[in-house]
Amino acid sequence: MLSSFLPLIIMIVVFYFLIIMPQKKKDKKFKEMVAALEKGDTVITIGGIEGKVAQIKDTTITLEVGADNTKIVFHKWAIKDVMQKEKA
Repeated sequence: MLSSFLPLIIMIVVFYFLIIMPQKKKDKKFKEMVAALEKGDTVITIGGIEGKVAQIKDTTITLEVGADNTKIVFHKWAIKDVMQKEKA
């Protein structure tokens, strides 16, 4: 009976190590990146908009974009990458 379930158990273990574990690491890295955001950081959104962080709230971030510093509000999950930290 165990021999009939062994292939299924092996597939579950393989899926865990190939799919679930790397996704958890990616999610943890993203949460750390968003938590470390500070006013003045340059970020890129998932839509490709590059801007400077003007304000951070619980679930939203206000970015200044363009030459006239237009302010746009985004949800934190819409941030794709931090390009540079502002030098102190």
